[in-house]
Amino acid sequence: MEVVQWIIIIFAVAFIINRFIPAKGVTNITVQEAKNKIKDKNIQFVDVRTQGEYKSNHRKPFKNIPLSHVAQKSGELDKDKEVVIICQSGMRSMKVAKILKKQGFEKVANVKGGMGAWV
Repeated sequence: MEVVQWIIIIFAVAFIINRFIPAKGVTNITVQEAKNKIKDKNIQFVDVRTQGEYKSNHRKPFKNIPLSHVAQKSGELDKDKEVVIICQSGMRSMKVAKILKKQGFEKVANVKGGMGAWV
């Protein structure tokens, strides 16, 4: 019985670490750093919140690609350009950042705190 408990604990710890540690190659940036990049035409800005969330509050030049559509719509993004991703809190955008890195995107940045931190 002790072995089973240890295995469960190990999997739980691994799951937590995987959820909260940034993916290899994903940069976490602050809202201010994201604001500083907005004028750069070589950067793609993606808001991964739902369409309803996006319509009620969004910032230009962020393009809305909801988390549920990222797999189908990632082809609309240029793998050679930096991608800055935002959501409401930073959790969904980190998920998307990991997906894009696995798909071969080189420069991916997650906005820490998301729209909740945007003032």
